[in-house]
Amino acid sequence: MHQFQNRISPRSLTRRDFLWLTSAGAAGLAAGAATGCAVNPVTGQSQLMFFSEENEVQLDQEHSPHQFSSDYGPVQDERLNAYLTHVGSGMAANTHRPHMPYSFRCVNANHANAYVFPGGSVATTRGILLEMQNEAELAGLIGHELGHVNARHTSARMSTGILASVIMAGATIYLATQNEKYAAIAAGLGGIASGALLAHYSRNDERQADALGMEYMTRSEYSPDGMVGLMDVLRNMSKSKPSAIEMMFSTHPMSEERYQTAVHNANTAYADARGLPVHRERYMDSTAELRKIKDAIEKLQEGEKSMMREEFPKAESAFEEALQKAPEDYAGLVLMAKCQLAQERPKKAAFFAEQAQRVYPSEAQGHHLSGLAKVGLKQFDAAYAQFDRYERMLPGNPNTVFLKGFSQEGMGHKKKAAEEYYRYLQSVDSGEQAQYAYNRLLEWGFF
Repeated sequence: MHQFQNRISPRSLTRRDFLWLTSAGAAGLAAGAATGCAVNPVTGQSQLMFFSEENEVQLDQEHSPHQFSSDYGPVQDERLNAYLTHVGSGMAANTHRPHMPYSFRCVNANHANAYVFPGGSVATTRGILLEMQNEAELAGLIGHELGHVNARHTSARMSTGILASVIMAGATIYLATQNEKYAAIAAGLGGIASGALLAHYSRNDERQADALGMEYMTRSEYSPDGMVGLMDVLRNMSKSKPSAIEMMFSTHPMSEERYQTAVHNANTAYADARGLPVHRERYMDSTAELRKIKDAIEKLQEGEKSMMREEFPKAESAFEEALQKAPEDYAGLVLMAKCQLAQERPKKAAFFAEQAQRVYPSEAQGHHLSGLAKVGLKQFDAAYAQFDRYERMLPGNPNTVFLKGFSQEGMGHKKKAAEEYYRYLQSVDSGEQAQYAYNRLLEWGFF
């Protein structure tokens, strides 16, 4: 205990300690689980299900905003998000659960991925949109994610205990305590939550989601060739850009079998739908603004790969090139701020975080990173203001509460720091941050 207390203080931060502080937590699951069995809306068969539909929606509402922020927020291209909403909503009406509160957006993450929360919040990354060639492939991607919601894959796997411990503990905090490297590279919010808050689907889940996706897309008047094209895109990326698609494959196992199955189904069960449109021109027109910065996004992918390897100077060079091509890119500015933090350059980190806030003032991550940079500069009053703004924008992240306490402590406000530490301990009771908060309260006589 004593050794830990001496390891870190607001007045003296080592590089390792500062990076440790940058890990971010996700809100624990507040909804109570309903016990019993339920009829699967797709198969009509009874299955073990501890989560009601209301629980699914609540879980979605609590966690999806944090995940979207982790992926640098929805793109600011309103036309693109409206397009995704149009395509997704049209398909959702043809699913087994059309009443779910579905929503659709493209997020600023650079890697190739798509995911859905159990209440129907769907996100595609700009990385995957750049790889597809027509709307039918997009329909295959969205249809696949809708398949997971309709078959209740996340809730089923949580009900069997596979994800319950991770989500109940706070996924990002859990992973950060297991692997300091990921905590350091995350530098606040990016990169970890995607693999932790969302289901790691089994191959059987993926097969069923593929089948449902093709069913939904053809019901929605898209050619099944879109699903074949999507599977071809994914298998080609696994060979040519493995790092860019690694996150997707961690949650969506890919295999040659899935491609061959799509080809078989398109040629047999859905042969009559082969003549339906793929809408290439409409897709290209709707993604035109995104494709203008494709070179910058690919440079950001390179930089993120270097960050994961802790090759920070190399990452910085890639981010510089990206920002030369797209100087107002929010994800690029945030990633550069993280890279500066990792190299113990809080002044430069503060500059890029402030630029990110200017470019995208309604997205929370820039404020969080600005707070971390201010901590590094020992400007604890300014840091507290940033963390407080972040929490008002995106409540439910216990790590932000800890950092507010840390900032208050840095200002010498023990009582206010104690209040924040106590509030933090109400939601997190293990890990180094919890131990630190507890020790401070004990030392100051609050316990």
